[in-house]
Amino acid sequence: MAPTCPREVPERRTARRSRLGCRNCKLRKLKCDEEKPDCKRCISFGVLCNFMSNIPDLQPIAADTGRPLVVRGKAELQPPISSAIWTSDEFISYQLNAKCQDFITRYLGRSLITPDDPNMIHVNRKLLGLAFAHPFLMHASLAVALTYDRYLKRPLSCARSLEVCYHWSQSTVLLNRRLREPIEAKDKDPVWGTAAALAILTFSSPDACTPEESWPLKSSDNFDLDWLRMINGKMALWHIVNPLRSDSLFRVMAATFADMYSPLPERGIDGIPRALAAMCLLNDSSTAKNNPYFYPAHAVSQTLDLPDNRVTTGQTQIFTRSIHGAFEDLLLNRDPVALLLLYLWYHKTSRSIWWIELRARVECPSICSYLRLYHKGNVAIQAFLPGGTLANRWN
Repeated sequence: MAPTCPREVPERRTARRSRLGCRNCKLRKLKCDEEKPDCKRCISFGVLCNFMSNIPDLQPIAADTGRPLVVRGKAELQPPISSAIWTSDEFISYQLNAKCQDFITRYLGRSLITPDDPNMIHVNRKLLGLAFAHPFLMHASLAVALTYDRYLKRPLSCARSLEVCYHWSQSTVLLNRRLREPIEAKDKDPVWGTAAALAILTFSSPDACTPEESWPLKSSDNFDLDWLRMINGKMALWHIVNPLRSDSLFRVMAATFADMYSPLPERGIDGIPRALAAMCLLNDSSTAKNNPYFYPAHAVSQTLDLPDNRVTTGQTQIFTRSIHGAFEDLLLNRDPVALLLLYLWYHKTSRSIWWIELRARVECPSICSYLRLYHKGNVAIQAFLPGGTLANRWN
């Protein structure tokens, strides 16, 4: 059940990255030309080239993008002007420019993850207050807001903006520094909120702009399913911050977390559409131990017949939680059944969750093209794809 790409199919050659290139090019997964003091890619992207360790990652050249001021202590901070808006802690201070202030007013006072969820609106407003004392949370929040703004615009630009890259990078650097120290009680909610934002950013920002450049059509590299690793990294913090503790602002999301961790059946195919069960070789005696598709098929099936407006964030993550072990290996090896389960999940959840839609726009058609190109003889698979006999059943 784990067929691989036919041998006669030529593999696309992946560009070799320079080992001596600047950190900006490495972060952006590009080959650096190693020109000093500034490489051409950094100049064209509008950032300071950082061969030297004293230059921050993705530091904008333009002065009006709001450069962060890194300081050793509060005593060294310059007193802010009365009209300025700042986020700062004992290590860093960042003055928000006019665009960032506008985004706070327009987006960060509501919920960007699920806009109509009153619990998430409450959480987002609480996090906004914490962001002024935790720069890593402010940078992550601004990066998500900028990404959401890009999602709302038509036609949609596929490229990440300089501002998104800058805030994303700053948040990652600052959060990693914070995680190297003991986590205090006051930091638990900001850390969890930042980890969730970074997971959303990773998921909603595929490297490809077209289906032809996207996984699984493109050749394999170390970044396949990188969004899954980021989600698992976020969940690794669960026992450290415990979002359901009594004083956590995320406690109001208990129902969402309950959906995410709702148990799946231990045996059988109850709830799985007959055609899907047959394609996955599932029957009444199937379990997770004897069939790697068991949990993913059950997870996908829980949302297929729901109206789009009833698909919750918690329900979408039941499927991502099932991607591990043998099933994850099948996905990485482009197993056709595993790819189809991922396609069905994208096809359903992207209609209600905006950050899933951003990746699904390129990976859904890429999966379809791959399955049509390399598994066109598999009638059961083709029936689920657009134009197939089962394609409209869950639309």
